Formats: sequence, structure tokens, C-alpha cells
Amino acid sequence: MSLHDVVITGIGLVSSLGEGPDAHWAKLSEPNPTPVLETERFAPYTVHPLPEIDWNLQIAKRGDQRQMETWQRLGTYTAGLALDDAGIKGDEALCASMDMVVAAGGGERDVSVDNSILAASTGRTDFDVLLNEKLTTDLRPTLFLAQLSNLLAGNISIVHKVTGSSRTFMGEEGAGVAAVETAAARIRSGQSTHMLVGGAFQTEHPDMLLGYELAGYLHRGQWKPVWQRHASEGGGVVSGSGGAFLVLESREHAERRGRRAYATLGPVHSARARRARGELDAGIAGLLEAADLPEGDLLAVSGASGAHNATAAEKALLDANPFIAARGFSSLTGHLKEAQFPFAVALAALAVANKAPYSVFDAENEKPFEKSPQQVLATAIGYHQFEGMALVGGA
Repeated sequence: MSLHDVVITGIGLVSSLGEGPDAHWAKLSEPNPTPVLETERFAPYTVHPLPEIDWNLQIAKRGDQRQMETWQRLGTYTAGLALDDAGIKGDEALCASMDMVVAAGGGERDVSVDNSILAASTGRTDFDVLLNEKLTTDLRPTLFLAQLSNLLAGNISIVHKVTGSSRTFMGEEGAGVAAVETAAARIRSGQSTHMLVGGAFQTEHPDMLLGYELAGYLHRGQWKPVWQRHASEGGGVVSGSGGAFLVLESREHAERRGRRAYATLGPVHSARARRARGELDAGIAGLLEAADLPEGDLLAVSGASGAHNATAAEKALLDANPFIAARGFSSLTGHLKEAQFPFAVALAALAVANKAPYSVFDAENEKPFEKSPQQVLATAIGYHQFEGMALVGGA
């Protein structure tokens, strides 16, 4: 135990299952939890939609809400939940000295403008002139500014007054892994005392789904749990809208302000296996070795996406260890891209804090776990690239 141990003192979660750590714990620990699905709007693809959210609860000014796209509102809202949960929101001194690392995507395109450009192009051949016309009429500078990835961090700073240093990572699951890894390393080294870290993803937007499907990653047809999609049409990924933010603190800082922690976050291990050369299996095995797993039974909260190759490789290596019981939470939340790893860490912390395991999410492919988990492994094996793992232990 060290004063620079990284402890998790605040959790903000939003997914199709609801919002907040208590709602997610209740849903995921009940017997036979069921997903919330949207199967019609984006057929033949299924998504896990956002729940009803009263944005006013965390973003008080309507003007702030209007200038954000949904993914930024979602991230700002979820960050507010984490700050509230940690007892930091509204404390000007704590917020002003708080550092932040955000995992973000590239924003949402204006679909109506895209459609108007495509429609106009069908009757013209002077595409360069057409684009110049659209640049001066339909494409507003403010639209581009609203899509900047680091504006999620900017909006969190504006709304919640978190005004310490700020970093933004891009790159799907890898961004989430790097964000948590960087935040934890800064606290462990003494560079920061308390940090806000996380991300958000809004999948109910055609260009978000397009990003997956351009390489054939989306699952088609009837929904199945994440471990059962390998023989189905499509690429296996069912996406979801949601967000996950964590408040990380040094043990000393949390104790000094009398704050009880959910759990301790161990070292975060990351890799980028050269999958085209067949190195993914060895990469995942290396991460499991680096994680220094404890002896005996271990619960694993897996961020497996359903993507056929990545998910099969992770499942094979987890199954090869008879002591590991995995829970693929994407079966119930959908794949959350940049928020995937922060979400896995949050769920691991909840299991440790509640001294109870999650129910089996897929009875055909997941083993029961009856013990009180002392440590929980959180994983995110990227659907396309990047891998990460961390052990979460008692506070």
C-alpha cells in the first residue's frame, strides 16, 4: 500500500441500461439480465440506444446544450455524474486543480448537408465548383468547430469548471486504454493528485455506424450475445450509445478529504499487436502475463466487441485459464468504442466494492462465479486494433 496508489472515488455511467453506478449494478447483477435493443431504425443493424436523459441535471445552461452535438452532451453529462459521485462537483478548489484525460472520436457529421451535396452531385459534373458553392452556403465554420475532438474536454471544463491540465486521445478502444493508462500513471508518479478520465460514444447517427461497416464489422440479423456471433452474418459488432467517466485520485488525496474509494486501480497494460502478421494471440497472452493475475478464481469484465477475430482470440485465451470467469458486458450495453475500457474498469470497481460478482450474461459461454471478488480483471481487446488490461482490487 502506498500513498500514491490510484483509487477510484467517482463513477459516471450512461448506457441503454440507465444512468449511474447503482442502476448499472442493479441491472447487471440480477439473474438473467436482458439488453435494451433498437432493431428497426437502423435495420439490418441493431443498436443499444440511449435511455431518456434530462440533460438539465448536469448541463444547466440551455445555451451550452445547444452548441454541443449529442456525443459531447453525453460525455459532459457523464463526466458530471462522476464528479457528483466523487463529491467534487461544485467544489471550486478541487475542480480548478483537477487534471483531465478524455478519449474522444471525431464528432458527428451533418447528415442533411451530406445528403444535399450527394443529391446535387447527381445532376452536375463540375464537382469542384459544387463543393466551393456548398462551402460558402451549407458548411458553417461553427459546424466544424463543434466537431473538434478536444471540445468534449473543453465543454467539460466550461460546464463543470474542471480547469487543470487536459489531454485528448483519439483511436477507438485504444483511446480509452491510453486515457486511463495516462491518468493512472500521472497519479502514481505524483504529477497529479486527482483526475477525471473517460469517454462517450453516440452510435445513433448514420456516420457512426458507417465507420464500423466500411470494413464489414457490424453484426447483421437477429441479435445474439457477444460470444455467439462468430457464425452469424456480418462482422459481429453491435454498437451502443453510452459513456463512462472515472474520478481517479491518489490514496493520500482521497484520504485527506475523507473520501471512501470504490477500488484500487492497478497498472494498466497496453499493446498494439500486429494482427496482420498473426500476433494477436501472443499479444493478449503477453498482457495476461504482465497483469500478474492472482492465484485462484478471478472474475474478468471483458470489453469484447463481438468482432470475430478479436473476440475469438480473447475468448480462447481466457478460457484456457480454468480460474477465469469472464463477463462480456457488450452483450448488454453494446460496443461503446472510446468509452469501452473506462466502462470495463468502472464495472470491475463496482464488483469489488459490492463484494459480489455479476450474473452470467451468456449461460452458454460464461462460467458461474460464486465468490466475493477481491480483484477483477478489466479488458478491452480492440475490434480493429489496440489491446489493454488492468487489475482492479479492493480499496
